[in-house]
Amino acid sequence: MRVAFFSPLPPSRSGIADYSAALLERLERLAEVEAFSERPARFDAARYDALLYQIGNNPFHAFAYELALEHPGVVVMHESNLHHLIVELTIRRGDWDAYLAQCEYDGGAAALEYARRARTLMVGPDYEGVPMTRRILERSRALIVHSGFMLDQLRAAGFHGPIARIPHGAWIPSADRMLYRQRLGLDETTPLVGIFGFLKPYKRIAESLRAFRRLVRLEPRVRMILAGEPHPDCPVQSMLTALGLSEQVRTLGFTPIEDFTGYLAACDVVLNLRYPTVGETSGSLLRALGLGRAVLVSGVGAFRELPDDVCLKVSVDAGEEDQIFEYLNLLVSRPEVARALGRRAREYVERECNWELVAERYLSFLQAVAEGREWTPPPAAPPEPPAITPPPPEGGYVQTWATSTPDQDYVETHLARLEKTLGVIPPGGPHDRILEMGAYLQITPALKTRLGYGEVRACYYGPAGRLDHRVAVSALGERFECDVDLFDAERDRFPYPDEFFATVLCCELLEHLKADPMHALAEVNRILLPRGHVVLTTPNVTSLRALSAALQGYHPGFFPQYLKPEVEGETEARHSREYAPREIRQLLGDAGFEVTLLETGAFREKPEPELAWVRHLLERYRLPEDLRGDGIYAVGRKRGPVRERYPAWLYSGTSQ
Repeated sequence: MRVAFFSPLPPSRSGIADYSAALLERLERLAEVEAFSERPARFDAARYDALLYQIGNNPFHAFAYELALEHPGVVVMHESNLHHLIVELTIRRGDWDAYLAQCEYDGGAAALEYARRARTLMVGPDYEGVPMTRRILERSRALIVHSGFMLDQLRAAGFHGPIARIPHGAWIPSADRMLYRQRLGLDETTPLVGIFGFLKPYKRIAESLRAFRRLVRLEPRVRMILAGEPHPDCPVQSMLTALGLSEQVRTLGFTPIEDFTGYLAACDVVLNLRYPTVGETSGSLLRALGLGRAVLVSGVGAFRELPDDVCLKVSVDAGEEDQIFEYLNLLVSRPEVARALGRRAREYVERECNWELVAERYLSFLQAVAEGREWTPPPAAPPEPPAITPPPPEGGYVQTWATSTPDQDYVETHLARLEKTLGVIPPGGPHDRILEMGAYLQITPALKTRLGYGEVRACYYGPAGRLDHRVAVSALGERFECDVDLFDAERDRFPYPDEFFATVLCCELLEHLKADPMHALAEVNRILLPRGHVVLTTPNVTSLRALSAALQGYHPGFFPQYLKPEVEGETEARHSREYAPREIRQLLGDAGFEVTLLETGAFREKPEPELAWVRHLLERYRLPEDLRGDGIYAVGRKRGPVRERYPAWLYSGTSQ
């Protein structure tokens, strides 16, 4: 599908520009997209299957608005009021007649009379009363909105065509919290509250500052930052002086997006209050939720639709200031509540607002509009077919397949990992195939006898094209046979057809790959059925044990040693790179998988009470405490082809 995409793009100081850049990055993987950030000298609409316009209420969207009227297409309405944009297109260009005509067309005789008074400077334009959306709604073939509130607003405004409600995408950024706290001169324990974006009155700045002053009286250490461009209607410095908050509140002005994100991460609580609202969805809010911050929002408009367990909602009534104060006091005095709220927020946007899901819904809606059919939004993830999950094999069963002393010692040492691995593998059926990579035949028999797979294959490192047939007999006399293919997982094409296996196990293999791990994941993607699963386990380089080692001056790797060469035979591969859980999520995403499970746990049955001090440090510095077990256990479900063959975070020589 060929799409013409009209929107301001960075470096425009527009939240919609950032939104469009993130959306384009994903949409370009699914369709042929040509982006326009200004009016083209010549434009041939017939060259495209769909025309997509991002429209917001500011001057950056003037060109897109005009083109949307000339060449009707699908319009993304980020707000239900475009009066400021129309003022830019008329009054700011010295065309009062056009402004009067727009007001009359949108609001009738009363709006025209008010506009005439505005022309004589008796009053200002009626920004709130006349939304100025009628003309673009009449010209649009279809609309995209981010909330039910916006959908209702535009239906009430008279639009009867197709409307798709597609969530605003959420950034899941990483940022160095302590670096930005150091820039602010704050230690790890100082409570920090932040307000971000344009500092306009409707952000409830005055109400927030008055509530914050009350908080300072209870907790003198608390501090606040305001990061965003000032607005003439909101004299922040005067407010700070009048309230006696000049020492507790710092204004940062406009900050580049990297610093903007860093200051968000430095905060414990973020205020994202807005009233009145015209249905806009805040990019700053989505970034704060993606960072796992505790957030306060106004309980109006689209913000009311956020789940109650991911943010706190403030009423816009006589008790607004009191409620802001009470919520701030709760989150500052009980930081564990703030952390839990932030954790749920991040999980919510990862699940419901990820950019891949947003782009897929965009494309499916554009296709439906182009084909003239009704649109049904694809689910966030296709539901798993119902299955009866057999109980995982008991440890005794696994041990029966270790018949030699070295094998028995290995299984005894790694029994916790082996049992947990078997517990996360999706069960199979008599017609399902499963491949275990790097198989030692320790858990391999259980894939058939306990998890129900009809065909079990295995593979191992060796000369490509060779096939070994292995036979194992358990201590109980049970016989298991399996073909083991030999090849190099980082260089060779796997010797299996496309879409052959239901499940592939990549357990304790990834950390040994030293040249091209994405080759292996790309091949796993190729040989898996649609919606097939990859199960990946690997040591966790950010575990409590690893952090303890690094902080005390030792190597954090789970197995950093070199291997003594064997006199005979081939020396086992040592660990080349160990991974963090976040990297595993990113790796699977780049390889075309949706992560359905990501956990950490023990590798060995060994209590570690001596690591409690590390957890205390994480808590004190407000760093993530989850996913700190020694081993990473992940399951990915195939969603499509490889998205990024050489991701910049993993390969040098590629751009970010």
